[in-house]
Amino acid sequence: MKYCYLFLLIAFYGCKTVSVSESIKVTENHFFYKVDSLSVSKTLKTLSSDEMQGRESGTHGGEKAANYLAALLQQYNVKPYFKTYRDTLSNFKETTFNIIGVIEGNDVALKNEYIILGAHYDHIGITKVGVNGDFINNGANDDASGVTAVAEIAKYFGANKTNKRSIIVAFFSAEEVGLLGSFHLAEKLKKQNVNLYTMLNFEMIGVPMQADHTAYITGFNKSNMAEKVNEYAGKKLVGYFPMEFQYQLFLRSDNFPFYKEFNVPCQTVCTFDFKNFDYYHHVQDEFELMNVSHMTRFIQEIIPVVEKMANTATKEVVLNK
Repeated sequence: MKYCYLFLLIAFYGCKTVSVSESIKVTENHFFYKVDSLSVSKTLKTLSSDEMQGRESGTHGGEKAANYLAALLQQYNVKPYFKTYRDTLSNFKETTFNIIGVIEGNDVALKNEYIILGAHYDHIGITKVGVNGDFINNGANDDASGVTAVAEIAKYFGANKTNKRSIIVAFFSAEEVGLLGSFHLAEKLKKQNVNLYTMLNFEMIGVPMQADHTAYITGFNKSNMAEKVNEYAGKKLVGYFPMEFQYQLFLRSDNFPFYKEFNVPCQTVCTFDFKNFDYYHHVQDEFELMNVSHMTRFIQEIIPVVEKMANTATKEVVLNK
């Protein structure tokens, strides 16, 4: 028995371990942080509640959602990227805001390179034609689910600061009326000469798809993003979905303005496959239809991917020639 105990000691101390916090340890081959499904559920349920009135840009409900997300970033120890978390859109007729935070990288050189994690928090508000007396488009899947994922990733990095590159956390407004929030931010960051490495956007991840991978990635052939995500995940986490090309989804979500401005890999991950959810832009896009367990698993698997993306010595995610 004592030889077995000695072997275990050697194995334990021979493993390279980096302490991240009192409750989290990361090794070369393991990631022990656990995403809290109750936290996932709370954020998703709050954003898709009737109190948010469908989160339409320029409305009281949209502003209420913006305030909630700004408070969440502050709670998660994510600093404002600008003077405040609110960044007023210059291309929208009413007053509406992107909510933008930053987690500065911990490497003297690499912190000047940026990764953007994004999702749009706006939705289509209150409809004139209701269903069974319900007129509020709560937008649980579209895109409170994506916002929740980004918030949970921000929660991890805000607490543990394990990223060498800096991470911009972006919650976009006015996506539903033409990607206006992301166009506004992309143009603004370009004028600031931000050194953007890559952008990963999260869209409609509330229900699982039937495939041999958890999610698909838009613009699959534009870069080696999918290859690197799967390499970093140690499994086939994302794959190709033919209908994303058919419907040109790469051009229709908040990744596109950053690709257009910076010409670097900027792509969206999604699990909506046109068959697994019947309530796109519908009042029945409700929290109760979301699969929180699926979301929690996906977020759990994507956090170490983002961590590796933020910490590689060189920019490994590149556009295809």
